[in-house]
Amino acid sequence: MQPVRLCLFSTIVLTPAALAQTYVVGVENLPFAPHYSLDAQGDYRGFAREVLDAFAADSGLNLSYKALPVEQLLPALQRGEIDFKYPDSPHWAQAEKAGMTLHYSQAVVDYVDGVLVAPQRQGRALDDIQRLSLVQGWTPRGYEQRIGSGQIQLGYSDDLRQMIRQALKQDTDGAYFNVVVAAYYLDNIRARPGALVFDPTLPHTRGSFHLSSARQPQLIARFDRFLAERSAQVAALKASYRVEANLDSDYIGLEQWKVDFLERQKEKAGAQAPASSRH
Repeated sequence: MQPVRLCLFSTIVLTPAALAQTYVVGVENLPFAPHYSLDAQGDYRGFAREVLDAFAADSGLNLSYKALPVEQLLPALQRGEIDFKYPDSPHWAQAEKAGMTLHYSQAVVDYVDGVLVAPQRQGRALDDIQRLSLVQGWTPRGYEQRIGSGQIQLGYSDDLRQMIRQALKQDTDGAYFNVVVAAYYLDNIRARPGALVFDPTLPHTRGSFHLSSARQPQLIARFDRFLAERSAQVAALKASYRVEANLDSDYIGLEQWKVDFLERQKEKAGAQAPASSRH
């Protein structure tokens, strides 16, 4: 019986799946669909999961996902408790990263953070923004000076749901968030498509999400090769999840039929304006 046991043991040891090392990706424990979110079972889902899983399959790696509060991810990366952090950017938390050597991938996906307003408020002057809704932990880039001088008051919310409700009730003049994520929430969860729209005339920030690591620069380089060699696959995932939908238009994140509807509404309002002015 001993030779049989040795044979079985050899089979287990030489199995590629058994040999593959598992790397831990630290991810944000918050709802941020369509980019990423946790389902009812606590499993990581969304565009980010599909891209990273595709990379793992392409490279013969095992990846596991560890969801943590946003503020705990960087310390966990520094302590070596996670191998990667997603999303990350070399422009984020620069003071907290002082003294750390981090390696960043090429851009995975682009994003826009900005102000969403009621459609009738779109295009108004910046001076009309006096109250701004914000989720705790977010910094409204481009508005710091006006906030510091008291020209803009902030209304903080615990999460996106609460912030959107505050903006819809017009308790504030607009809501600052990731535009695609806010539009997805309005379209698919709140079922109020177009109730708030991005105003590109107001200050906003464009950036990219990256994968970062403190100890695995060779895998970051491999991930970059994957992004280049599998660019069509990544583009298809972006289209499927609409993470960059209409990123250069007033209607970021909205499906095309909703864009067409809002454009018709705008044309109708424009056609009615001269008639009303004659009375």
